[in-house]
Amino acid sequence: MTVQDTAQQTPADRFRVGIDIGGTKIEAVLVDPQDNVRNDVRIPARRGNAQVIDDVVSITHEVAGDLFDQVATVGIGIPGQVNPETGRVDNVVNLDIDTLELGTEAGKRLGIPVHVENDVNAAAVGAARMVGGSHPEGTIVFLNFGTGLAAGIVVDGVVQHGFSGAAGEIGHIPIDPNRFPCPCGQSGCLETVCSGASVGRHWPVEGKPPMPDLIECARRGEPDAQRILVMVTHAIVDAVQIVAQSYDPRMIIFGGGMAKTGQPLIDVTLDELRVRERTCPFLTGLHLGERIKLAQLDQPVGALGAAWAAPEA
Repeated sequence: MTVQDTAQQTPADRFRVGIDIGGTKIEAVLVDPQDNVRNDVRIPARRGNAQVIDDVVSITHEVAGDLFDQVATVGIGIPGQVNPETGRVDNVVNLDIDTLELGTEAGKRLGIPVHVENDVNAAAVGAARMVGGSHPEGTIVFLNFGTGLAAGIVVDGVVQHGFSGAAGEIGHIPIDPNRFPCPCGQSGCLETVCSGASVGRHWPVEGKPPMPDLIECARRGEPDAQRILVMVTHAIVDAVQIVAQSYDPRMIIFGGGMAKTGQPLIDVTLDELRVRERTCPFLTGLHLGERIKLAQLDQPVGALGAAWAAPEA
């Protein structure tokens, strides 16, 4: 392809790069115009502003390879407070970032438009398209049970940020009756009970994920496991009801590390949901169990979502 041919292409005819930045690794995908993943690269994450910029630039070149000149946009998903309009990132504790103009600085180095989203919002776009179809219609909510708990809201394929960017921050709604202290300064936040990290604190096990072990032990009749599982599933269904009754989505997708538990996580969630439905015709009429799905966690959901969330240049 000649330089003139490349210049005449529209963004829809060109490639996209999506990058998912985590506390320990960075994953990038190269997506072709038909939304096929043409390449996938992972590198260790490094702490610090300069290191993150360098890693974004290097992994973009690595994943694109000889097709770099055909890349129209780069999308990035990253934890912390993100201004998607400017690409500014604040308070990424795991990467030692206080403030970073990630979109601007990476865009200058790459010579390509760079769009930055919060990592949960990026994953929400990815999950919505992978589970709900390439052109998802209506409202889809992605519940991320990871280190914390947050929801990504996608309407007709477009992530919703709200006025201040805090849309979906349901993990810090302080309604859990156990009143565990939260690092945010409140007590009783949902994520102190049903995030992946909190389950690990309440049910510590060596060498394996805590949620599958907790479910297995509870099913064997271990009293401590049964008590903790009731507490966790109560908070999970609180989260489901909050997003269901606030946004009335056609689909609620479970994602994040805890969702790797798979169908057993859905099963215990439905068990708690049925308990509530027995005494609440209103809740029964919502048919929430039919709306709950699992994200395709064997796929690079976050990186793909970051690529798809980037507007066409």
